[in-house]
Amino acid sequence: MPEKILKVGDPAPIFSLLDETGQEIRLADYLGKQPIILFFYPGDFTPGCTLQLSVVRDDWAKFKALNLAVFGINQADAASHLSFKEKHGFPFPLLVDESKAVSRAYGALRKMFKATVIRRSVVGIDLEGKIRYLKRGLPRDQEILKAMK
Repeated sequence: MPEKILKVGDPAPIFSLLDETGQEIRLADYLGKQPIILFFYPGDFTPGCTLQLSVVRDDWAKFKALNLAVFGINQADAASHLSFKEKHGFPFPLLVDESKAVSRAYGALRKMFKATVIRRSVVGIDLEGKIRYLKRGLPRDQEILKAMK
């Protein structure tokens, strides 16, 4: 059965993942309280991913001004995420999706040769749990922030 293709306006798939410190992060805990941005990225310590998350770090005040909860997500373990976060000073949690189940639910996987890898994707979820922003690749922070206002 093919994966459901998500689009703006769809309900966001419910998730619960652990962050780099072992704290559980659940979408349900944010509904009605704070909009969320999910940054799905292929790997810790890779040049493109480091650049992508560093831009968010550098624009952090703009994300906070909109009261956005921001999370990075990939399949790396907590130790890798913690090291990556500390080295680059990311002010947001990095979530562990070792099974890639959440990445799959959000359509953030792709086949590369025989491997299934995380597809760089950004998803904005509003207070009601609906997808308000969805883009693959490396959208500019200004575009993400504008969509979430």
